Amino acid sequence: MRSISRRAFSKLMTSAAASSLAAPLGLLNARIARAQGCEPASFAVPGFGPLAPSVPRNTATLADVAGAGDLSGEALIALPEGFEYTAISVRGQPMTDGNAVPADHDGMAAFAGPEGRIVLVRNHEISIGETRRGTERGCTTANGRQYDAFQGQAAGFGGGGTSTVVVGPDGLVVRDFVSLGGTATNCAGGPTPWGSWLSCEEDIATPAINPRATKPHGYVFEVPFGAREAVDPVPLAAFGRMKHEAVSVDPRDGTVYLTEDQFESAYYKLVPRRRPEGVGDYEAGGDLYALAIRPNQRSRCNGEPLPTGRFAGTEVVDTRGRSRGVERGMLAFLGQPLACDWIRLEDVDPAEDTLRSEAQQKGASVFFRGEGAVCHDGRHYFVCTNAGDAGNGQIWRYDPEGETLTLVVESTDENLLEGSDNLTAAADGTLYICEDGAEGEPGQASYSQRVVGVDRSGGLFDFCQNLISTRELCGACFSPDGRFFFVNGQGIGITYAIRRTDGRPISLG
Repeated sequence: MRSISRRAFSKLMTSAAASSLAAPLGLLNARIARAQGCEPASFAVPGFGPLAPSVPRNTATLADVAGAGDLSGEALIALPEGFEYTAISVRGQPMTDGNAVPADHDGMAAFAGPEGRIVLVRNHEISIGETRRGTERGCTTANGRQYDAFQGQAAGFGGGGTSTVVVGPDGLVVRDFVSLGGTATNCAGGPTPWGSWLSCEEDIATPAINPRATKPHGYVFEVPFGAREAVDPVPLAAFGRMKHEAVSVDPRDGTVYLTEDQFESAYYKLVPRRRPEGVGDYEAGGDLYALAIRPNQRSRCNGEPLPTGRFAGTEVVDTRGRSRGVERGMLAFLGQPLACDWIRLEDVDPAEDTLRSEAQQKGASVFFRGEGAVCHDGRHYFVCTNAGDAGNGQIWRYDPEGETLTLVVESTDENLLEGSDNLTAAADGTLYICEDGAEGEPGQASYSQRVVGVDRSGGLFDFCQNLISTRELCGACFSPDGRFFFVNGQGIGITYAIRRTDGRPISLG
């Protein structure tokens, strides 16, 4: 983390404002066309307008923040005109349960609480043995319900997990506490239709791999938003043991779609043994599958065949792009629905990190670093962080009705989108992607930690930029009524509650 001086900050925003004003016309006139004159790959649209530095409404309360110092009067993020925010639940601040707010804020979901309140369930991506500032205790539960005791760790270390933060209509904290502890590297996850958060471990440690671990990791855990204290941590083994990233749950039948943060990952779905209707129903298990794009398909644009590669002894479709050494990329298939099949997996709770190898040996397609996921209008979107010919990221859409997968965005310009990560959707269908891009110096061309919107045309626009740290923004989600947009700054460990100044729902329409 590196704070920005006021002089550097002013220089950055002067430059950013100028480029934001020029970018839409310049980039729209210079769209990068796909082969043989097909549709453009990635391009800018105006969105809500250019970004400008913004000071939080509660800035006076940020004069002495544990671990961050004096943030009062500082513009922490940049937003379009007509938006405001509060900065809440900062790493190190005291919580209602007596703990300090854990560090490494990450994936998150928002639920409707009583009396107009909003309940956030938020991940903390704290790894086993991590001792950076603010991680020394991790997610230590007040009631002692910890999944792992972590041998050889400093006394009281709770590892990764979740915190629950109740936010009032004014965007300020009413109550907060650690709601899941003893897990490892909880990166992303996803909400369920019945009001719980599925928190995913991006860590496959076992006692044999890491002597601090007393139990195997690499699981998904369920945390109901209405919990009043830390939950009993139950690993959902049927979801597979792997480096999980995110999930999206289909509200029609409870099928769960899962991403995996590996360089040669698979895309999975869990079909529950019985239709889930509430918290705990996934404990009944189900069948896990991996997605296979049918290889005998050609581009409607230029007739190219799908790119393939050999994995686990099998030739499979390889979507990762030329930046990953693949002979052909996926740009010629942009916007084209591709027919898919699902392959049932057998050893879903393996002792080693072999789940994706089994999937690929059976013909599953390969993706580069599957990350954020969200379900909108019955279709499931997910992100591949550094995939594509330029290595800037892809966004895919899976349609269960037609059993098709469509590449909807591949960034060909890092100034438009770089290192796409967490993902959410507004009620109007606009996607919002958190960047996990280059962590250069603020003001340099390489500095890129934003929330980027994608409108229905596939056009990209800036919605928010991190100004106080070069670490990623993450955990983007909307309140159920669409009036608040929440996002975390992982570097300091802080949650931003963003809304329109006129109180209307956040919509491009």
